[in-house]
Amino acid sequence: MSLMGAGSVLEAIDRSKYEVIPIGIAQDGRWVLASAGQRFQIEEGELPAVDTTGAALALPSGGGSLVAYDPGSIPVELGSVDVVFPVMHGPFAEDGTIQGLLEMAGVRYVGSGVLASAVGMDKGHMKTVLAAAGLPIGRYVVVRDRDWRLDRDRVLKEAEEQLGWPVFVKPARAGSSQGISKAHDRAGLEQAVEFARRHDPKVLIEEAMTGREVECAVLESLGDDPPAASAPGEVRVEGGQEFFDFEAKYYPDQMSLTVPAGIPAEAAEELRAMAVRAFEALECEGLARVDFFYTPEGRLVLNEINTMPGFTSLSVAPQLWAASGLPYPALVDRLVQLALNRSPGLR
Repeated sequence: MSLMGAGSVLEAIDRSKYEVIPIGIAQDGRWVLASAGQRFQIEEGELPAVDTTGAALALPSGGGSLVAYDPGSIPVELGSVDVVFPVMHGPFAEDGTIQGLLEMAGVRYVGSGVLASAVGMDKGHMKTVLAAAGLPIGRYVVVRDRDWRLDRDRVLKEAEEQLGWPVFVKPARAGSSQGISKAHDRAGLEQAVEFARRHDPKVLIEEAMTGREVECAVLESLGDDPPAASAPGEVRVEGGQEFFDFEAKYYPDQMSLTVPAGIPAEAAEELRAMAVRAFEALECEGLARVDFFYTPEGRLVLNEINTMPGFTSLSVAPQLWAASGLPYPALVDRLVQLALNRSPGLR
């Protein structure tokens, strides 16, 4: 969850080097200064939420000066923003929306730009780009809103004939593994599509891959060197769950990560090279996490790329970099420095 990642960044960032202003975005879209009582961790099984009692904020275009205001009061300029670290997931966050707003405001930010963020968020378009780059991907069917409403039987038949059983069904443009389910027959598939459509009218149906889930983090170079890939790590879901869902990502003791992954050295090097190719195919910047399947036959299949991966200190990408010799505070600093080295505006 974004607040948990933001809390980790706030703990790790060097306050002697950076002046940090924590900002939350409420469910209704308001930007607010984080209050002293803002909670960043799960407590008694309850996820944290943005405390909306702080002063409201605006970020006018032209120079990136942050303005605080309350109804009936005179707006106060808080000063120019050098870099935004958008620890945000899902629609209106990692899909190019907030990135476009920051481009218009002339403010530098951590992570990928508008195009890479938008393509990385839309799993259908992402797979099109990855396949065009010659990267191995699994079979899939895209279900658009109009097709589902007007010709549902054709969609179900097409998925069954092209993919077989079982299949995974997921919203095409949701974050944090929300709305995902597994279907073993046509009736289950219809239910799974309806469930995914609660999050997004565009849905992806994917063949269920047999194999180990191996992930790799990619980090942009501060100079002219190519992006670097971390050691790959193998993810296992605990507690009998069938796949890596929201609870496995954010609740304690729901997943385990083994670094390096227990795959042959040649496969690990090939995977790292593919991860960099995927990063460059989408024209990513900053950090990304690339997820693969390693099949029993020794084949690598690229599942997806995440342009703003989970970013708590215990999330997969930061753990992969820590195991590769770059601890979490240094990773946070590296990402801020990468953003500072860019010119604000379209790049």
